[in-house]
Amino acid sequence: MRGAPNPFAQHGYLIATSAGGVHNFGKHANFGSPWVNDIVAVRRHPTEDGYWAVGSDGGVFTFGAAGFFGSLGAVDLNQPIVDMAPHPSGEGYWLCASDGGVFAFGAAKFRGSAGAIRLNQPIVAMAAHPSGDGYWLGASDGGVFTYGVAPYKGSTGHLRLAQPVVDMSSTPSGQGYWLVASDGGVFTFGDATYQGSLGAIAQTGSVVGIAP
Repeated sequence: MRGAPNPFAQHGYLIATSAGGVHNFGKHANFGSPWVNDIVAVRRHPTEDGYWAVGSDGGVFTFGAAGFFGSLGAVDLNQPIVDMAPHPSGEGYWLCASDGGVFAFGAAKFRGSAGAIRLNQPIVAMAAHPSGDGYWLGASDGGVFTYGVAPYKGSTGHLRLAQPVVDMSSTPSGQGYWLVASDGGVFTFGDATYQGSLGAIAQTGSVVGIAP
C-alpha cells in the first residue's frame, strides 16, 4: 500500500556519490543511479521503495516509488542547491540553496526562506517537520532558521565551533533536532537526545551527514 512503511527499512541504507552513483547496502533496494556530476543529496521515499537524488543545479532524479514533482534544472539559480527534504507523504519535496532560498514542489508547501536575509554563514542542510507543514534550515555555523510549524529549540550560532556544521535531522515528534559538524561533534536541541559523538575520536575523512 502506498505510504505504508517497508518492513526492511531498518535493515539497509543508500550511499550516493557526487558523480551520481547510488549504492545500496543490506536489504535496501537499488532502483538505479542518475550518473550525473554534482549530486549533493539522496533522500529516500517514506515507504523505502524509492528515492530522489538532487544535483547542485536543482535537477531532480527519481527512482522507484519516488515521483517527479518538478525541478530547478532549467532555472538560473543565485546559489547552488545544497539539500533536499521529502514531504512526509512522499508526494512532494523541498530544495534549499546555500543562500537560504527554498523551493517547494508537489505537496510540499512554501513556508518561507532565508533568501532575503544576510547570513553569517551559508545554509548547508534542511529538515522537514514530520507534519509536512514546516521545515528547518541549518547554516554551517549552526544557526537554525524555522518555518511553518517547525519550532525553534536552539542553535550553535553563538558558539565558536571547532568545525562547521554539515547536516541536521529532525526528531520523530518534530519537537527537536540534531546538528552534526564535520569533525563528528553532535549538538542536540529540544527532545533530541545526546547518544555520543565522534568529536574527540580521530578519524579518516570528514563527517557529512546524520540520520536518526
